[in-house]
Amino acid sequence: MRLLENQNFENQRAIIRVDFNVPLDENLQVTDKTRIEAAKPTIDYILSHGGSCVLLSHLGRPKGNDPKLSLKHIVPEVSKILGTEVQFSETVVGEKAEAKAAALKPGQVLLMENLRYHEEETAGDENFSKQLAQLGTVYVNDAFGTAHRAHASTTIIAKYFNEKKCFGELLAKEVEAIDKVMKNGEAPILAILGGAKVSSKITIIETLLDKVDHLILGGGMVYTFTKALGGTVGNSICEPDYCDYALGLLEKAKQKGVTIHLPVDVVAGDDFSNDANQQLFESSSIPDGWEGLDAGPKSREQFHQLILKCKTILWNGPLGVFEFPNFAKGTIAIGESIGEATKSGAFSLVGGGDSVAAVKQFGLASKMSYISTGGGAMLESLEGKTLPGIAALEV
Repeated sequence: MRLLENQNFENQRAIIRVDFNVPLDENLQVTDKTRIEAAKPTIDYILSHGGSCVLLSHLGRPKGNDPKLSLKHIVPEVSKILGTEVQFSETVVGEKAEAKAAALKPGQVLLMENLRYHEEETAGDENFSKQLAQLGTVYVNDAFGTAHRAHASTTIIAKYFNEKKCFGELLAKEVEAIDKVMKNGEAPILAILGGAKVSSKITIIETLLDKVDHLILGGGMVYTFTKALGGTVGNSICEPDYCDYALGLLEKAKQKGVTIHLPVDVVAGDDFSNDANQQLFESSSIPDGWEGLDAGPKSREQFHQLILKCKTILWNGPLGVFEFPNFAKGTIAIGESIGEATKSGAFSLVGGGDSVAAVKQFGLASKMSYISTGGGAMLESLEGKTLPGIAALEV
């Protein structure tokens, strides 16, 4: 892996692909600074080693030059977080952009306009990539969130830099964290998968069966397994077409020596709403008119005991409809159990949109070893896929 410390940044202009796709409020103020803060160590390293930085990012999915999605809105926040004045270029490629980049002195930072104002970015256009490459002398990718896309700024640009390209600190950490689970995790290894549908997790489950010792399944997909095993699921979300697949999966896990853990009891509601009436049922006996919305207390205790025995833990997806406070207990309990195991020396990786949102919402983030910044990129890594943005740095 080509790392920052393998490069000489003295008097070099580093093009850094960052992920500043941050949420903005109606006043175009940044409401979550996490992604900007995550890029700071890489930028600081390059500046402290005599280089300057040209930052490339996208923001949202603009149709043309949407002024609301201009990166100029985040310049004050980026300047504040980096502790240095950040310059801004209203163009991404062309003479003006190149002149602005070329004028940078060591220690200076330039943020370019939204890459996705140009459709050539997502198309992975060769000519556009070549123009982007003119902006600097070294290429650094620090955007794990877009590493699964073969876009101009994440993948194609790298071919113009031969040896002068490397992983940023954040991207390297993401790869190391995933490898700790998928390649060299300390046993027992546990994966906790939540989510509404079995169909959306097939590839991840298949891949993980070769990597883990235990697999906890939660969320709506549990009810497909329950139905497959002959239980009644009431009005719970269920994919009857995947019942045979679910049974096959349980058999495959058995053959591979992986123990699959399903909830033994569920908190059900008589409506899909926070205000629904609640009742506790065995997970295999949910009557009509009720739907499982969270893991029950027995399940939470069983999962807790298992989590404390494991040395490597991956968490992807909540155990219930945590967006409803009355049905969030299972998700909170899992997070607290993982936090306890981590404190005792386990390595814990949280990845995939909803579980990341949950740990932040319930104040559990500081208790985890690592929280991934990439949603789709994280999922594709767990599916065993090679991410184009990472492959491009290794050529």
